[in-house]
Amino acid sequence: MGVEQVPSLTELVRESCAAVMDRAAFVTIDHQRLHQFAVELQSQIESQPSSCIATSRLQDQAPKNVERRALLVFSLDAINFGSGYHDIVDKYRDLSGAQTMAHHLRTFEQSSGPLTATRLGSLTDQDCSTIFQQPRSDPDLWELMELFGQALRALGAWLDSYGSSAASALAAADGSAERLAQNLLAMPFYQDSSPYWHQGHQKSVRSLRAHFYKRAQITAADLDRELGGSVFNDLDRLTAFADNLVPHVLKIEGILRFDHELEDSICRGELLEPGSAPEIEIRASGVHVVERLSSLTGIRAMDLDLALWKRGGAQRYKSVPRHRSRSVYY
Repeated sequence: MGVEQVPSLTELVRESCAAVMDRAAFVTIDHQRLHQFAVELQSQIESQPSSCIATSRLQDQAPKNVERRALLVFSLDAINFGSGYHDIVDKYRDLSGAQTMAHHLRTFEQSSGPLTATRLGSLTDQDCSTIFQQPRSDPDLWELMELFGQALRALGAWLDSYGSSAASALAAADGSAERLAQNLLAMPFYQDSSPYWHQGHQKSVRSLRAHFYKRAQITAADLDRELGGSVFNDLDRLTAFADNLVPHVLKIEGILRFDHELEDSICRGELLEPGSAPEIEIRASGVHVVERLSSLTGIRAMDLDLALWKRGGAQRYKSVPRHRSRSVYY
């Protein structure tokens, strides 16, 4: 008997998201519209300069050494979650909640120096409240700041395991984005998977495990873009980064359709329970559709994800409510 092959991290994401969509009850895919959109998207992307798709979400082009730049990327992605709180966070007028949080952390780093493992490990929740300019008096915002504190301290401890060096953490990945993502799973807030319960053919309740690993994967993509595009040799293996914006864009484009009750709940601004069937199906649908678009266009999933994410900043998409869930994963 041969040795059973264990699926890699990205294979787990692809396979489990496809399995969820095979069983989905709340989200469906319009495959005809998907094929039409693939043609539209490929034409639009190919008509743009290559730099348009290769630009990092971080938009931090200040000249810094590799260690400091990598530390900043690790730190930004450590707090790249909280979209379920973004409707209540104090944010800049022209920036989204995520952009506001990133701006605050970049400003802190620029004014006070590199975000070393020691500094990250010593940050208190009150420090986070000060850095991100969120009032402690609001219990929901304080909850987010507590989560940011946990995330940044965990990153400091993780970096300590690599000699307190971001460059050493990169070297340990040996040129593999997937290996870096796997290594990041040592931190609890990166362990982005959940049981998904669905009705079987005989009405019995069955479950499978949905895997996403959004922030672990996007950290690798952001590092590669920030450090010049030559850090990893397997970026084509990365999947879309499962969040709430890309599925929203795909829904507005007519590719995804939500159950009427789910749609009404989202429009009312109600939070979806993390790990609930609707929440998992929405995230899985985004990953699965991007995989289909990638196979149809030949464009890497991570680049399609970025193109759709940028598209989601237009008023057409922002004017319609998207799902929110208070999760440490996105």
